[in-house]
Amino acid sequence: MSRICDSFVYGDGPIADSFWAETVSIPMRPTLEGDAVADVAVIGAGVTGLNTALGLAKAGVSVAVLESQQVGWGASGRNGGFCCLGCAMLGEEKMRSKFGESATHDFMRAERDAVDYVDQLITDAGWDVDRHSEGETLLAHKPAAMTEMIAEADSTDAQYGVTSKVIPKEALRENGLGGNFHGAVTFPVGFALNPRKYMSQLANAVENAGAILYCGAHVTEVAQGGGVWTLRTAQGQLRAKKLVIATNGYSSEQVPSWMAGRYFPAQSSIMVTRPLTSEERAAQGWTSLQMSYDSRHLLHYFRLMPDGRFLFGMRGGITTTKGVNDRIRRKIRIHFDKLFPAWQHVEAPWFHTGFVCLSRSLTPFAGAVPNQDGLYAAFAYHGNGVGMGSYAGALLADEILGRTTLRHPDLMRQEPARFPLGRFRRLLMYPAYVGYELADF
Repeated sequence: MSRICDSFVYGDGPIADSFWAETVSIPMRPTLEGDAVADVAVIGAGVTGLNTALGLAKAGVSVAVLESQQVGWGASGRNGGFCCLGCAMLGEEKMRSKFGESATHDFMRAERDAVDYVDQLITDAGWDVDRHSEGETLLAHKPAAMTEMIAEADSTDAQYGVTSKVIPKEALRENGLGGNFHGAVTFPVGFALNPRKYMSQLANAVENAGAILYCGAHVTEVAQGGGVWTLRTAQGQLRAKKLVIATNGYSSEQVPSWMAGRYFPAQSSIMVTRPLTSEERAAQGWTSLQMSYDSRHLLHYFRLMPDGRFLFGMRGGITTTKGVNDRIRRKIRIHFDKLFPAWQHVEAPWFHTGFVCLSRSLTPFAGAVPNQDGLYAAFAYHGNGVGMGSYAGALLADEILGRTTLRHPDLMRQEPARFPLGRFRRLLMYPAYVGYELADF
């Protein structure tokens, strides 16, 4: 299986000190051995693959999920836990120009539907996922950003029929948002959760619905013939009438070959502090449980969690070696100390890195793969996969079942174009990141 990044990122090194692993134990499922058959095969036991399997299994379809590691091992179990709007990097104006007003409105409504879908899934099942935060808060990293944020809030309010809260710089501390920022806007859509607890509950629900999860089942080859897909691993093979690719930033150039060049893995990193005392929170002026992010292009995202620990994430990282991983750990601490100077003494024993996934159009894809009989895929959530990744999985289940219970924007059905440079496309990050760094000053 051909992947485009350093082998270090496909092992356990980047998550050796992940905080999420401390919060819940996810049992390893058996691997695939010998020959097996199913109506639908799903590659990837993350939010997309499991939600696809859940929808299909509930409808009585035979489903087998193959995961190379364990449930939630990739981005699904190591993200910041933000279930929110914003699964595209293409701005609203550019989206309108490219796809039209109607398609843009339909997509933006689906972003809200995605948040509501996860909300209902968790609420109806009564899952304990450490949920908190009433919407999300965007903080201005420089004064000029505040004007843009207010305009964005007006547009968002008009689209969703909500009322955002504008918080000027001088009122940040009294709203529990003390830090080196220049104002904030709170959008009343979304919530935070523990992604690993969500994955654990979701996997159990999938199995209870009748689907089979195979872990440690690294798919090395897929082939289609006679209306049947054959998936091969080191220990066995699975045959199915339909195949779903749900591997996002951890995809391969060969499984299947259609994926080659269509996904772009970009790094994101997270550190977590020890529990902060009430005195430490007061000293910094950050007491809010709002999930938050700032207005930088290479953004920071962060939240005070219910147990008092503070999660702080950051985009960036050009290469994917262990040495770079270690340098990012030092760099993220520097950024944290600058934004929250009263916490420079606070230990942060947990740290991990992982991939978000981009498409060339900067919009998600979810649907049947054109000219590939029985092949479906969903990926490219641009760092907001808890909501849209889950929803995209449900969309794929709907499509396979031939039903339309959920809004499925045409924008998300368009085949993603391939990036330039093939396997070396991550070189495109060098000029982009230099430009972002300059713009963020």
